[in-house]
Amino acid sequence: MYTHFIFDIDGTLVDTEQTGLQSLGKTVKEMSGREMSLDELYYFFGIPSYEASKMLGIGDPDLFAERWEENFQEMFYLSSVFDGIPEVMAAIKAAGRTMGVVTSRSRFEYDRDPLTVPWKPDFKVVICSEDSETHKPLPGPALAFLERSGAKPQECVYIGDTLHDSSCAHGAGIAFALADWKGRGAQNIPAEYHFTRPEEIISLLKV
Repeated sequence: MYTHFIFDIDGTLVDTEQTGLQSLGKTVKEMSGREMSLDELYYFFGIPSYEASKMLGIGDPDLFAERWEENFQEMFYLSSVFDGIPEVMAAIKAAGRTMGVVTSRSRFEYDRDPLTVPWKPDFKVVICSEDSETHKPLPGPALAFLERSGAKPQECVYIGDTLHDSSCAHGAGIAFALADWKGRGAQNIPAEYHFTRPEEIISLLKV
């Protein structure tokens, strides 16, 4: 039985794809002059800003993170909670299971998000980018969750939408459920569960 349900935020609970990609593209152009397509930018979706800046060859990661966050907030109007997520969260809470978060967001970014406010009191452990020495796709964030929660890997399931999420979960010995709300298919992402609608997560209460 899964006693701990761990959620990614962006692309899993909240549809921030257009906000994240467009703000990232604007930031890259501002700091390097480089034009990138949304397809090119998608690889960096869900990676901490510091890591993304290094991978993109942008030399000032602190300024990059600051500008990306500013641009992200300017475009946050493009974001919304996925349909069905509020009902899923209510069902997990009603079942008495523990909920938590493993996100690549910084604590500052997590705290500023108004869309996740209804569930924040129910998240018993929240792992942000500052809370582990290594980041997705490495297992550091998931291992930090296990340490803080006291849960065993086999008691947990991690719900996320990217290969980075899958690798992070599996590296810590945690089962992974792919949140494929955009209908992209499995995308060669290893997962124990492949869901195309949020309400399918409720089936994990019976596992």
